[in-house]
Amino acid sequence: MEINIRKFEEKDISYKVKWINDENNNRYLHYDLPLSEEKTLVWYKNIKDRADRADFTITYNGKPVGLIGLLNIDQINKKAEFYICVGEGEYKRRGVAYTATKLLLDIAYNELNLNKVYLYTEVDNISAQKLFEKVGFKKEGLLKEDLIYNNRKVDRFIYGLLARDYKNEGAQLNAI
Repeated sequence: MEINIRKFEEKDISYKVKWINDENNNRYLHYDLPLSEEKTLVWYKNIKDRADRADFTITYNGKPVGLIGLLNIDQINKKAEFYICVGEGEYKRRGVAYTATKLLLDIAYNELNLNKVYLYTEVDNISAQKLFEKVGFKKEGLLKEDLIYNNRKVDRFIYGLLARDYKNEGAQLNAI
């Protein structure tokens, strides 16, 4: 089992559209659905060279299986927002998200020299919360009615992980 992350590329657009449009994946995502390849190509061309984000494709034995990245990279305050989506169902609950998260955190803390990575998750998204806590994220608060998505008021938790609290535990992780 070889899990890696690599920079998101134009060739990954069809995967992103497929995964985000899949109702098994988008329950807790807040996209304007459905995504189209045309709009996603425009999105990609607008974001690919931005310094305030880092988008990656998760691979399992070379096969693209998900998306992961950092948004709102703030080099002044040394923080960024984390996101992840394992798109291929057969790769969920197999350690892929955990390993990919560790790979991304290694980049965040060791290459980008960030002090903090934070994320938001809906209060009902228990499986994601378990992953985040296993990696070392700490729940920092509850944001009541933080979003209104599809006419639904959404409560979200905010999680954070400081560089000083992050432990890689010596795992053999390599991003390509």
